[in-house]
Amino acid sequence: MAATSDFMTGQGARVIIGQRNFTDQDIGTPSQTTLGAVSGIAYANNMLFVVDSNHIQATPVQNRVLIYHNLATLVPPANQPIPQGTRCPVCLGNGGSGKASVVVGQPDFTSGDINLTANGFQNPVGVASDGHYLVVGDTDNNRVLIWKNIPTTNGATADIVLGQSDFTSNGSGLSNTAMRGPQGVWIQGTRLFVADSGNHRVMVWNAIPTQNNQPADYVLGEPDFSSSPPPTTLDLPPTASNMFSPVSVTSDGTRLFVADLGHARIMVWNAIPTQNNQPADFALGQPDLVSEADNNSAGVCKSNGTDSSGNATYPVRCYATLSLPRYALSTGKYLFVADGGNDRVLVYNNLPTHSGQAADVVLGQPNEDDDVVTDSTNTFDPNANVLRSSPDTIRTPLALGWDGENLYVTDPYDRRVMVFTPALPVVPKNGITNSASRIVAALGAITFGGTVTATDTITIDINSATYTYTVASSDTLQTIINNIAILINGTTTGKPDPSVVATADLGVLELILTSKIPGVAGNNTTYSVTVAAASSTGTPTETANAAGANLSGGQNAAFVAPGTLVTIVGNFLSEGTAVGVPDANGFYPTKLAGVQVYFDGIVAPLLYVSSTQINCQLPDAVKDSNGVTAFVLTDRPNGTSTSTVNISIPIVAASPGIFALNGTDPRTAIAYHTTSNAISVVSVDGSIQAGDVATISIEDRDYSYTVQDTDSLTTIRDALITLINSDGDEKVTAAPAGQFTRMIITSKVPGPEGENIPVKGSVSTGSLVIVTVLGSSTTCCSSVAGTGVTVENPAVPGEFITIYAAGLGVVQGPDGTVLDTTGQIYEGPVNNTPVTPVDNAQVSGRSANVLFAGLEQGQMGIYRVILQLDPASPTDPTAQMFIAQSVFTSNIVLIPVTSPFPPSQ
Repeated sequence: MAATSDFMTGQGARVIIGQRNFTDQDIGTPSQTTLGAVSGIAYANNMLFVVDSNHIQATPVQNRVLIYHNLATLVPPANQPIPQGTRCPVCLGNGGSGKASVVVGQPDFTSGDINLTANGFQNPVGVASDGHYLVVGDTDNNRVLIWKNIPTTNGATADIVLGQSDFTSNGSGLSNTAMRGPQGVWIQGTRLFVADSGNHRVMVWNAIPTQNNQPADYVLGEPDFSSSPPPTTLDLPPTASNMFSPVSVTSDGTRLFVADLGHARIMVWNAIPTQNNQPADFALGQPDLVSEADNNSAGVCKSNGTDSSGNATYPVRCYATLSLPRYALSTGKYLFVADGGNDRVLVYNNLPTHSGQAADVVLGQPNEDDDVVTDSTNTFDPNANVLRSSPDTIRTPLALGWDGENLYVTDPYDRRVMVFTPALPVVPKNGITNSASRIVAALGAITFGGTVTATDTITIDINSATYTYTVASSDTLQTIINNIAILINGTTTGKPDPSVVATADLGVLELILTSKIPGVAGNNTTYSVTVAAASSTGTPTETANAAGANLSGGQNAAFVAPGTLVTIVGNFLSEGTAVGVPDANGFYPTKLAGVQVYFDGIVAPLLYVSSTQINCQLPDAVKDSNGVTAFVLTDRPNGTSTSTVNISIPIVAASPGIFALNGTDPRTAIAYHTTSNAISVVSVDGSIQAGDVATISIEDRDYSYTVQDTDSLTTIRDALITLINSDGDEKVTAAPAGQFTRMIITSKVPGPEGENIPVKGSVSTGSLVIVTVLGSSTTCCSSVAGTGVTVENPAVPGEFITIYAAGLGVVQGPDGTVLDTTGQIYEGPVNNTPVTPVDNAQVSGRSANVLFAGLEQGQMGIYRVILQLDPASPTDPTAQMFIAQSVFTSNIVLIPVTSPFPPSQ
């Protein structure tokens, strides 16, 4: 076996319970399938117990405990195929059938009232079960309720109450029977443990109590049952034996763990204590048993440098820090810690043995340093949107459960239970990306000009690195740019800049800086340029200007849109290589070389499979969410099946990528000349005013249309098209463009003979409608349709070119009907457009008109985009090009452009 199953930092949840997809936060009325702001959780005997309320002001509080019977049928095994038929087969347990079996604390699944009875709660927090007993910490009723048998009917009455003399009292107190806001409960063998949070102690019964108000046998955290800090105490210096607001207590049968919230630590006893005030053996989150700093990085983390005074500095957090820890759970192999204040779960692959020990893995965060959860739905901040309830983020985890294969985590602010599963950690966190873009690197440009003077110096600063070039007498601006690129790239020194790759773009006299750090992080790279004369009193003759203080444009290629062709990279993904071939109906296979890929439990169509790469399509069905969970299931030759860890994929409406040749980014675009006939583009804009007259003139022939009250810009455009095409003697034809209210005027004669036909737009005086010729005022730029745009056959200014893209999102037909095209060759209609338009395109820093963008017939998941280059585009053999949809920009690609005019024109 090339890899073994384990947890991986940043992995996504495999299953969720309580919501219809991974990013919903349904806050509706209580039901049998949805959850509110959950807290406590417990597993026993194939049952899951979930407390549907909390003590951290998350909403809604529904004052109930839900019991899920036959959990193994609700949570599908990680290494088995997932039954299909619903939008998210791994949500709500199993395709929407993950209904709770029984509710306790309420008479039915639609109630959530507070009650002080033998079958009611007021904000319960903790739950425990050994498969026979059920114990609930009824926090705001200052009591613990015990059922001698697992309830099988809704609203079942508890058998025993602790902390009160009867089921209708809820006063707080301090004694061997009284409690103040108990939260955590735990059954270990015959013992019952209760975290009596408000009294800063853990109460222990050596045998499960058999009568109401039965006194505890011993206490931890205090010397006796009559001692406790006053309720108004704001701080309590920690010791090895005291506690400050403990919120949970658990055991693996050997050790005991207490989440000592107020001291930001997990207290650990190597053997279950048996007497009052017995000191703990060590603490996690702190370097010792007398420290209490929240995120005590100076005490438990490695230094990350020094400040200006030479003093050691430390990160905000690391694998060893804790902030408001809520729960610790040992399986005997793993130890899991719900690090609530850091919005994460720490995973120790082996049980820790000393204070301050670091965890091995973090769940809920991308690394040990970050705390990146959000509840934002800001349209202009996609980075925030895709974190909202994503499959790999947790907000204040409160409790943990383990069924022998899966870790259950309560996520109160997202109103769900997340299920994490160890599997093969062979796909990196950002290992699933748009197949076309791969990476969207940050870029910057330095533009050169002026004249050359020997011994002038040009200095470029990139982050903390400085590169100075002294101009030689034999230099030109082109050689200066080339030599500076060589200097930055370390071509001769062997010491390349760690942050960027420099590329000489001699066509426009620019030095392009491309971040080596992929995605958004590359935007943090700073750069600047200065030019100095050889003499301190002189003035340099060269000019060099930086486009900005930072590289920009870096985006995460792992942000993908529904319907996107995606590439999964990793190791040990399959035992062979295979190419997907569509069947007679145009559908691609969902199993190839023993491999299946699942997105939210939906099996995906496959195009290519190998041991290190899989190409497949993200289903259109995920358009209702902002994040999905994905994994690869592989049949092995020995008859077993393996699964990879789940990877969270951020979902956005559109995130374009342009297909390009292999190589180092920015790569050369796969681009084609679009038409053999000369063309012109006319746009109809403005607003409707009856009586306006819109006119298009071809040479001396006018085609005029009078606007009606019932018109739209589209009908005005189409009327003008009809007028032009009805003239059989006209030299051109007209057709609607694929995007916006534009039309394409095309000469009937191919080649140069069809060029230079004048085209003009005009309107009557006072008109609100606008008719504009975009680009050249004559038909131009014929080529040979379908030939590649290459250095030998470059694009020319004003020409139409065709590129191909992935990730433009869901498309709609001419009538506005949304088309679901998952898994099959697209057969039409030809005129389709992305729901999110391609609203921006640039080539050489100049806007290009978007004439068409839509799915290509005869392909799966591939979009055709037709652009018209700006007629004033300069000659540039490596012109940078991108397209954009709203706030999402494609990767930068290169095309050669040659202008027939000298630069002065």
